[in-house]
Amino acid sequence: MIMNTSRRFLPSISHLAAFEAVARTGSVTAAARELDLTQSAVSRQVSALEEQLGVELFLRERQTMRLTLAGDSYAREIREALRRISSASLNLRANPHGGTLNLAILPTFGTRWLAPRLGRFLAANPGVTINLVTRLSPFDFRLDSIDAAIHFGHPHWPGADLAFLMSERTVPACSPDFLRRYAISRPEDLLTVPLLHLTTRPDAWEQWFAGNGVAFESVHGMLFDQFATAAQAAIAGLGIALLPTFLMQEELRRGDLVAAVDREMESRERYYLAFPPERADYAPLAAFRDWIVAEAAANPTA
Repeated sequence: MIMNTSRRFLPSISHLAAFEAVARTGSVTAAARELDLTQSAVSRQVSALEEQLGVELFLRERQTMRLTLAGDSYAREIREALRRISSASLNLRANPHGGTLNLAILPTFGTRWLAPRLGRFLAANPGVTINLVTRLSPFDFRLDSIDAAIHFGHPHWPGADLAFLMSERTVPACSPDFLRRYAISRPEDLLTVPLLHLTTRPDAWEQWFAGNGVAFESVHGMLFDQFATAAQAAIAGLGIALLPTFLMQEELRRGDLVAAVDREMESRERYYLAFPPERADYAPLAAFRDWIVAEAAANPTA
């Protein structure tokens, strides 16, 4: 009985594809052209879906199809489900003999720390393919086709397990010319100059000032969504950015960036690998988790 009930509410892919195309285009004609079907075939599939579900999905008005409230909600969920099926099929075709790991990364961490090391993981796990996507903040693993994510913050991600990777130290950095233009010798001097902020770390400067015993009322300045752009703005002389030293080694080594004051500070937050517990035993994820934890412990700033 359970199986029969579930099959009743499991429409065919062709019916769902026809429904999604009409819902998105608002036209049977446009949907038929996109799917390479006749208009009558698309109309029959949509009608069959409505009959199977027992719900009216469209209001039919002359030559257009307008979604009902129920149809609009259903279309959003079906569109995501079809996207995930397509992505899974593409991953399987690209790597039929091994597993695929969909990994969400933080942009600068991914390009500066992770990417240069990935070759070692892939060499040790030749059957695994890794797909990288950018995510700046936690998300619901149940609603996304992501197997794991790099997380910076406190050890908390609803619905996910966390594996500790590393801590970080930050330094207030600016261009040499900026340092010559402003009289900076003490931490409190930074309250009088332009500061650059990261949107994902809105209280970073407040933590830095508090940690250095500097009283302040408020801290303002330009906002950036990534370290890379904040660093470039600092190099261009627009202000001082609070940057992780291990991600900005090259700029600091070359002298493109210098410490505005010699006050490095360890961040309160840490880097973690987040993953849904039900995926913990998925072979590509387990292999990557073991590898990245060991890699971070061996030499996180190399």
